[in-house]
Amino acid sequence: MQTLHADAPQARTRAEILEELSNPKQYDLAIIGGGATGLGVALDAAARGLSVVLLESEDFAKGTSSRSTKLVHGGVRYLAQGNVPLVYEAVHERATILHNAPHIAQPLAFVMPCYKFWEMPFYGIGLILYDALAGKRSLGRTKFLSKSRTREVLSNIHPEHLKGAIQYWDGQFDDARLALALARTAAQRGALIVNYCKVTELIHEQQRVCGLIAQDRETKREFNIRAACVINATGVWVDSIRQQDTPDKKVSEIVAPSQGVHVVVDREFLPGDRAMIVPHTSDGRVLFAVPWLGKVIIGTTDTPRHDLSREPDPFKEELDFILKESKNHFERPPTRADIKSIWVGLRPLVKPPENDGENTKKISREHTVLISPSKLVTVTGGKWTTYRAMALDVLQHCMTQQLIPANTQSSTQDLPLVGAQSGQPVGHKMSDAPGLAAYGDEHSYVQDLPGAQHQLGGGLTEAMVRFAARYEYARCVEDVLARRARLLFLDARLAESMAEQVGAILEQENGIDPQIEAFKTLARHYQQLP
Repeated sequence: MQTLHADAPQARTRAEILEELSNPKQYDLAIIGGGATGLGVALDAAARGLSVVLLESEDFAKGTSSRSTKLVHGGVRYLAQGNVPLVYEAVHERATILHNAPHIAQPLAFVMPCYKFWEMPFYGIGLILYDALAGKRSLGRTKFLSKSRTREVLSNIHPEHLKGAIQYWDGQFDDARLALALARTAAQRGALIVNYCKVTELIHEQQRVCGLIAQDRETKREFNIRAACVINATGVWVDSIRQQDTPDKKVSEIVAPSQGVHVVVDREFLPGDRAMIVPHTSDGRVLFAVPWLGKVIIGTTDTPRHDLSREPDPFKEELDFILKESKNHFERPPTRADIKSIWVGLRPLVKPPENDGENTKKISREHTVLISPSKLVTVTGGKWTTYRAMALDVLQHCMTQQLIPANTQSSTQDLPLVGAQSGQPVGHKMSDAPGLAAYGDEHSYVQDLPGAQHQLGGGLTEAMVRFAARYEYARCVEDVLARRARLLFLDARLAESMAEQVGAILEQENGIDPQIEAFKTLARHYQQLP
C-alpha cells in the first residue's frame, strides 16, 4: 500500500490483516457484524484500550446501515407516542454525530406543511417541545411559516387547502460513509476490522462461548479466533447467530423485520435546501422528501417482511403508496418514469412477546441487549442516530457480566472520526452533489492519487476509486459505487454505465475479480419497478 505523505492515512493491506487474524491471540471482544451497531461497539471498545476484532460477512453497512432515510434525527413521532426518554437521548446523540463527523453529517431544515387550521398549533407545540429537549444542543429554532412563505421554500408544494407550515431542524448524513468512518477510526485505535469474512461457527468450552470460526470469502482461509466476549450485532440476522449458540434447541426469534422503501428523483421536484415531512399520511405513516447528494429521496414505507433477503424487492403497493402521497403534496408530482433508483432496507425491530409481526408501526425503535446462558451478547433494534448510546449500553452489560474489564470508560462523546481530525471547516451541504467534500480533511490525499482529474461520472474520479481500494476496504465494484460513492442509490442507470471503468481500476489495485457483471445485475435491480 502506497503512502502519500508522512501524515497521509495509513492502512494495512488485506493480506496483512488476514495474517494478523491468523496469529493465535485472545481478544477482549470479537464482534460479528459490520453495520452501525457493530462498528459503534468496535470503536468504543477500541477507544477504551480493549483488543477488538470485528468480522463482517459482506461489506461494511451493506445491509440496513446503508439503506436508511439518511436522517440523524431525534424522532418527532416518538415524541407523539410519549417516549420522551428515547427522544431526549436521540437529540443529544444527534448533536454528537454532527460534531464528530461534520463532513458527513450536518443540520437540515424540515418543513411540515399544514392543511387544517388545528395542525399549526398542534404540531407546533410538539416541535417546540422537541427543541426544548435538545437544550443547548438544538440545531435551530422552530418557526411558523405563512402560506406564501411555505410556497417560497417549497416551490413545488401543492397549494390547495394549504394553511402554512412549521419549520424545524434535524440532521442528515451519509450512512454508509459514516459506517466507514467508524471502521477506519476503530482501526486507528487498534481494532482489527475485516469485511468479507464470514463467521461459520461459535466455539464453546465448558458451556461458554469463547470464540468463533470464520472464513475469508476471497481466499477460503479459516481462522480460529478466541475472545473473552463475543457480540452478535448482525441486525435483522441476529437470530441466525443466536441459533448457532444453541444448535440443539430452537431459539425464540426476537426480530420482527420491517421493510422501508425509498425512491430517488431529480432535485426539480424539491428545489432548495429544505426537506419536507408529512407527519400523518392517509394510513398514518410518515412521508419524507429529503434533498441528498444532488437528488431527492422520497420515502419511507413500513411493511412487515418475513424473509431476510440481502436485496429485498419493493412491493407494488409500497411504490403506489409513495407515488400517491407524493401526488397529494407536490404540485408536479414525480411519476414512475422519473425514478432514478429504488431501494429497500430491512429494519431490525425488536419483537415484543405479544406482537404478531403484522403491525410494525407500533413496535419500539429502542434497542435490546440479551445475554444468553453461554454469555453470547446479542444487540439489535435501535437506529443510526443512537448507535453510540447502543455501544455504551452493550459494553456496560459486558462489564456487569464481567466479560470485559470493568475499569474502562467511554471516550467517544468527543472523538472526531476519520475525515474530521484536523479541525478544518467542512464548508459544504449534504444536499449538494457528491464530491471531494465527503472526504473532509483527507480530500488533499485523494487529490494526490493518480487520476485525480479523470472524471468517471457522477462526481466520481479515478483517484477516488483508488483511495477506496487502498484506504477504505473496497474490494469490488459494488463496494465503490454503492457505498464509497453512493451512485447506485442516486442513479442506478448511471452507476451501471460506470461499472467497467471502476472495475478496471479496482482490478489494478486489488488484483482480484472486481465482479463487474454482478454489479450490473444489481444496478438493474435498483432500476426495476414493481
